[in-house]
Amino acid sequence: MDPVTAVAAAGVALVVKGALETAGQEAGRSGWAGGARLLERIRARFRGNADAENALDRLTGSPDDETAQQALERQLAAHMLLDPDFEAEIRRFVDEAVAAQGRSGAQISAALIKNAQVFNGKVDVQGNWTTS
Repeated sequence: MDPVTAVAAAGVALVVKGALETAGQEAGRSGWAGGARLLERIRARFRGNADAENALDRLTGSPDDETAQQALERQLAAHMLLDPDFEAEIRRFVDEAVAAQGRSGAQISAALIKNAQVFNGKVDVQGNWTTS
């Protein structure tokens, strides 16, 4: 997965998390208070682009919808590729969220991220290990 797509996937996971928190399903679990700022920044960037606005609205209305998550990820990645400043802003939001996880111990749920690559710290594997 290329870096822009990875950041877009993480951004979508944060939007999903924020939507769930707003709906009360995950309230109080996040140590990061930037979800509303991220959502508003994305909404402002998408303004005037009906497809992008619809993707965002669909996801915030139904955060568990995987098709909506994928549509928003595509729109977010496309806007990031077109605007390096916007890409840098989204990266900052993702970095802030990761830093907040370290302070609070909270984590973005793997169930929200699903197929996205997540970059964590070093992982050591020991013992007998086979794959098929």
